[in-house]
Amino acid sequence: MSNISQNTLRKAQLIILDMLIEFDAICKKHNLSYWLDSGTLLGAVRYQGFIPWDDDIDLSMPVEDYKKFKDIASSELSDSIFFQTKESDKNFKFDYIKLRSNKADIVEFHEKDRDIQYHQGVFVDIFPMLSIENTPKNKAFYSGTLEKIRSFSSISLHTPNGIDSPDKRQALINELDYLHKEWGSNTSKIIYGGEMPDVSAWFDLGKVLPLKKLEFEGIEFPVPNDCHHYLTEIYTSNYTKTPPKEKRKTHAFNIEIN
Repeated sequence: MSNISQNTLRKAQLIILDMLIEFDAICKKHNLSYWLDSGTLLGAVRYQGFIPWDDDIDLSMPVEDYKKFKDIASSELSDSIFFQTKESDKNFKFDYIKLRSNKADIVEFHEKDRDIQYHQGVFVDIFPMLSIENTPKNKAFYSGTLEKIRSFSSISLHTPNGIDSPDKRQALINELDYLHKEWGSNTSKIIYGGEMPDVSAWFDLGKVLPLKKLEFEGIEFPVPNDCHHYLTEIYTSNYTKTPPKEKRKTHAFNIEIN
């Protein structure tokens, strides 16, 4: 059961929103593309802001822009944000990147009662996205590769039985990277890179790009062109239905505002 009050959760959401605003400004400055993803996109569509019980922000970037952001992040981000990667935080067990706030700490349910040594600020997740040819072989390879990556991933909300094996994971991530093609073909598919193995979604490139803007907490941010297509691929068409109260759960066991 969560120990988080609505007041604390809302304070955390506003801290995370500030990180998104700062990230958005950096992307505009350097002409980098990104879009709201997963629960953040769902919140924008359903509530024009956070899902009331959500405690993070999810973003995706074309893999080329993702790599550019990794190169400039440390020099561009303010002191209130820790740029978390496997390189910047040696105890961090995941492959995608996070923006971690120094203003509030979070303990997720999968971290409860564990000796966590990495930075635990409330966070923004950033995922690299690939464009691949739309073939049955590629789809089967993608799904199978992500399943293997999950088995070699550190324990998390989505990988409760994972075994941390970074070398095996990296080899599989590289195999997916080899499938990446140019972004110009509307018949291609967009997939999450192997750094983010939690979701095995298969998006139509022509329904994601070009991006459009949608309001989130009173500010417009980039989103996929066809949000219905995107959210259906992740959640099925049931995403339009608000879940019953017993299923409205945060990722976090506890949040502390610093």
